[in-house]
Amino acid sequence: MKKRFHITYNAPVTLTFSILCALILVLNQFALDRHLIPAIFTCPGNRNCPFPFEWNKGINYIRLFTHIFGHSDWNHLLNNLAFILLLGPIMEERYGSAMMTLMLTVTAFVTGIINVCFIPHALLGASGISFMLIILTSISTIDRNELPVSFIFILAIYIGRELYNGPTNANISTVAHIAGGLCGSMFGFFAVPKTRRASATKTSTSTAKPKRTSRSPQEEKKVSAQDKTEKTDRNQNDDDATIIGTIEL
Repeated sequence: MKKRFHITYNAPVTLTFSILCALILVLNQFALDRHLIPAIFTCPGNRNCPFPFEWNKGINYIRLFTHIFGHSDWNHLLNNLAFILLLGPIMEERYGSAMMTLMLTVTAFVTGIINVCFIPHALLGASGISFMLIILTSISTIDRNELPVSFIFILAIYIGRELYNGPTNANISTVAHIAGGLCGSMFGFFAVPKTRRASATKTSTSTAKPKRTSRSPQEEKKVSAQDKTEKTDRNQNDDDATIIGTIEL
């Protein structure tokens, strides 16, 4: 019997995030005259920025998280999705959808806060997310008590390239990229993979001792008598089985 070919939504968090980014860019360019992303999906900068963070506006606190959904153009979006769609499903399979959601949220908040406090221009895009996944993937299989030289090389090349190139666009922050990579390294060392959590839960369940029920002396005698009777019957059945088996041979 042939198996039916079917399409699976294998990484719900990664795929939903990517679809939302593309949909927001489409609406911004073709439906809302490029006003959607600046209004909701752009994180303000510090007080020296033309678009500074105003602490008395509630929408600015939302922008600390939503700026990862906004992109300046299709080239910016596709460059980020190339890494996110390649590495995101692998990490979501390893750590689970809930942990992946937490990673995206924490990375967005950290890069947003850094931009608000130190960067004199606005920030948008998922570059911090893509760099977080790059670093997370590079260290996801290492031992917690070891620091491999390969990881040090990757981190040095990554940070050195960002510092050498500098920001290529007024809305793309090198500091935010580095912050995203550092978030990925922290997740790689401290986040527990899904399989390890499942095995730990199974171990704790198997080592749990059964509860002992209190019985009266009369009940204990009855149980002991029943156990002896069952043991005698099992021995007798074993003897009969041995005899029958011998006759058949």
